[in-house]
Amino acid sequence: MTGYRQALLIDSSAWARTLDGRLGGVARKRFDTALTKGELWTCPPTLLEMLYSARDDGQFAAISAELEALLHAPLTAEAAALAVSAQAELAATPGASHRVKPVDLLIAAVAASAELGVLHYDRDYDAISEHTSLSFPSVWVAPRGTID
Repeated sequence: MTGYRQALLIDSSAWARTLDGRLGGVARKRFDTALTKGELWTCPPTLLEMLYSARDDGQFAAISAELEALLHAPLTAEAAALAVSAQAELAATPGASHRVKPVDLLIAAVAASAELGVLHYDRDYDAISEHTSLSFPSVWVAPRGTID
């Protein structure tokens, strides 16, 4: 097992399915290998999403410590501006919706700025990748529709 063979920001959609046991089998082994190999990254928007699930300060501290072990990409002013531009591109594209989650736009913009992909279980990233100028690999943690 070789992980994903690329550096990826972890979206909360992949993180949550891993933590709660919904991600299993080969997909889980691939995730664990990528984690061990240092392929998985965070950024401020992913940290905010993943830490939001903490039920109390003890759980917050535990999740935070786990995530601190990963590499981190910065949310720059340039990335934030790219996210806003991407939202405008989606709004201007016939048949595409600009109504993707704002945090997903920020994560995609950080990924594009830092030359990373996004590991997710969320169709928003495919829409962002396909219909905006943000260039990043959109990588599903498991095939779409196989877990939930």
